Amino acid sequence: MPSNELTIGNVKITSLSDGHLEFDVCNFFPDVPKENWVGLESHLSPVGNLNMNLACYLIRSEGHIIAVDTGMGPKGTPDLAWGELLNEFDSHGIRPEEVDMVVLTHAHLDHIGWNLVSRDGKYTPTFPNATYYMSTKEWEDCHNPELVETRFAKAPESLWPLEELGIIQLVDGEHPLTGEVRTLPTPGHTLGHISLVISSEGADGLVLGDALHNTAQIENTDWVSFADMDPEQTRATRRNLMEWCEREGISVAAVHMAAPGFGKIVRMDGRRNWQAF
Repeated sequence: MPSNELTIGNVKITSLSDGHLEFDVCNFFPDVPKENWVGLESHLSPVGNLNMNLACYLIRSEGHIIAVDTGMGPKGTPDLAWGELLNEFDSHGIRPEEVDMVVLTHAHLDHIGWNLVSRDGKYTPTFPNATYYMSTKEWEDCHNPELVETRFAKAPESLWPLEELGIIQLVDGEHPLTGEVRTLPTPGHTLGHISLVISSEGADGLVLGDALHNTAQIENTDWVSFADMDPEQTRATRRNLMEWCEREGISVAAVHMAAPGFGKIVRMDGRRNWQAF
């Protein structure tokens, strides 16, 4: 059974999960004909769908605990396949109060759901001792009325109150969070999308966010989803990341891969593949 912890130099990453989402493959990748998946069934669920984990990665670096993305949020009804993140914290003996940074790779609803809890009409942070980080571009876009309607439906309740609470910090470019962890702009899926680069004791890691949704895209980097805002930029970003990770042997934490989502990009039989840890 894969371990839910990954060590990169002095940095430790713990993989937690808020649950999972499942999509019809043709709906998620509308420009990829179904016949293109023949021979790639191992990348799909047993019934041929996309089954996507909702990971939250906890990065321990230089005395800090950084949470990366916060899942879908509380269950609306008991039968939903998400809403498990706080149970995951509890089962791993971690308190939300221990987290002092929350990095949001982007503003889609499956990455911001546990940012805040609403009680009696007031919002309180799920991670009360944390500063929340997001790119300036993403913050601007999630306040654009047209994009809120079409792309960022949960922003008014899960992001906007962070400003009133005084706990949002906007970042640009490669912004250092610690001496071992920095942000990396990876635009395309959203225009302000960011990933995290870890460099410690000569070892390197990458927390991807939604630069990758399915392992089939590691080789087929041009396959874009309905959720990718800028398809051409998405393709270019993914291609560059996959080439870099393969060339440098970088350890990857990929939020939507099968839990825990740790692996490397390797070449086997002339094709680029996912080698899970």
